Amino acid sequence: MTNHILAIDLGKTGCRGSLRMDGNQVGYAEAPGAPGLAHATGVTAAERAIRVVTDQIAALPTTFTLSVGAAGAASAPDAAAALARRLTEVPGATAVAVTSDAVTAHAGALGGSPGVVLAIGTGAVATAVDAAGRFTRVDGWGPQLGDEGSGGWIGLEGLRAALRAHDGRGPRTILVDKVREHYGVDLDALPKYLGEQDNPALVAAGFAPVVAAAVDDTAAAIMTAAARALARTVLAAIERSGIRPPVPYAITGGLAKLGAPLLDPLDRRIGHAIDRRDPLGDPIDGAALLAVDQATALEALVIRISDTY
Repeated sequence: MTNHILAIDLGKTGCRGSLRMDGNQVGYAEAPGAPGLAHATGVTAAERAIRVVTDQIAALPTTFTLSVGAAGAASAPDAAAALARRLTEVPGATAVAVTSDAVTAHAGALGGSPGVVLAIGTGAVATAVDAAGRFTRVDGWGPQLGDEGSGGWIGLEGLRAALRAHDGRGPRTILVDKVREHYGVDLDALPKYLGEQDNPALVAAGFAPVVAAAVDDTAAAIMTAAARALARTVLAAIERSGIRPPVPYAITGGLAKLGAPLLDPLDRRIGHAIDRRDPLGDPIDGAALLAVDQATALEALVIRISDTY
């Protein structure tokens, strides 16, 4: 078996690839993300994003293990299997592993050990693994049905608040001006602008940092509501998993960079239940771990195809 691993973190915001040899990164590339495997064109979009990344990595070895954590894989296992089959056609990929980006986030943050991981980016999902290896997922249902408290959710709530103020249906807010500054369109043109985007949730998520930074009662209320929603998600994961508090817990994902406006109220709401830890790594580290370690509690959630089968 090759000692080269190409670990992929495929989210709705971006796709990152890390080429590793003997645990050391020797190549890296980024590309735009994909709308998720549950989307009608999810498999094709995911394959395209991954191939863009692989094409950018210089001196890709002749043989390697390709390990992917993809958004939407948990909701669309058939699509995940289809993606795995397609990826066997990537030149040099002698083994392919595909799982959910929520699974790789958990593996990266807690190293395959029991506990709860909250992954927050464009979407939001909490995953729990108990000592017996039982896996629990809460939310991660996508922008139409869930992802409450996520970047997409915060951004969309900010846009809705701006439109309410624009109409006179809601309180005045600085977010009206922030929409114009951020997107370069007037409020009346916002529906058309979003409707023309291939990934509206991603476009809305780009407004989340603007909402978090706004000094405004409306924006602050949105951030508090987001923290409340994420706390419900984490507490539900703890309850459903049966892990007794204090539960090992870590946060991963790009939205964690919002810092205090989101994380302080979140920690206050769940602080009694968790043992907050710094993540050991990120989802791409989790993908690299799952490429070589088939003995973690997460193994049943990984689709594997090898040319030795």
